Amino acid sequence: MDKAKKFLELTEEESETVPSGPFVPGSCFYLDFSFKGIRVDRVEPGLVVCIFKVPPRLTDRDGKLAKGAIANMVDEVGALLIHDESLPMSVSVDMSISYLSTAQVDDELEITSRLLGQKGGYSGTAVLIKNKATGEIIAEGRHSLFLKYNSKL
Repeated sequence: MDKAKKFLELTEEESETVPSGPFVPGSCFYLDFSFKGIRVDRVEPGLVVCIFKVPPRLTDRDGKLAKGAIANMVDEVGALLIHDESLPMSVSVDMSISYLSTAQVDDELEITSRLLGQKGGYSGTAVLIKNKATGEIIAEGRHSLFLKYNSKL
């Protein structure tokens, strides 16, 4: 267990890049492991842009960014766009991902999430993951989320 804790400890440089939003170091093992090093670059109404440098721990045996890590980014960054601290977390209803290319260790990725629409507790987002240096699209995803609001009665 100590070996795992040491592996997950943030360096001083990484600590400066971790956002203070929903991705808070120490909040849970899963987020620390999967999103250690992600940083929010820009936030506008209906838009969130994050930058992420591919770490070795999220690659497959060929050294390429794992498909599961890409799906996780679509899920989490899509949810980040509609997250509201005063409300419970939304749940994913549906995701569709097109895997178009690959990324290597240390590639810097730009992850852009756009709001497609909201109706009641249902929200739809589109997430685009591309290599920041080359502009090559790695993956494109659509993500549907639902939040049941509490009754006012």
